[in-house]
Amino acid sequence: QVQLVESGGGLVQAGGSLRLSCAASGRTFSRTVMAWFRQAPGKEREFVAALRWSGTTSHYADSVKGRFTISRDNAKSTVALQMNSLKPEDTAVYFCAADLLSGDPTITRVRQYDYWGQGTQVTVSS
Repeated sequence: QVQLVESGGGLVQAGGSLRLSCAASGRTFSRTVMAWFRQAPGKEREFVAALRWSGTTSHYADSVKGRFTISRDNAKSTVALQMNSLKPEDTAVYFCAADLLSGDPTITRVRQYDYWGQGTQVTVSS
């Protein structure tokens, strides 16, 4: 079992920045992939970014590439999402997710991920 708890959401003006954090507890592995997804009202949940607990391989959705950065702190068992140059279309509930064993951060299917946090709201005003 893995527990994921997100924090750091809030309200920000367009062009601003926010930093989300996900605290992971329970059993994870070097092959575990940690990811961020988001879901806007009336839309399907979509992939944002992912990386492995070990190594440097990361993957981003085209819509956030160059603006968002995913990173990890293995000592603290946390994964962060630094979001810069935010746009109103980034408004959504952001979820942290864990894929325990695939080792592949390029997998973007929601159902690939085994564990999910409760989500944190990000609202970007224009």
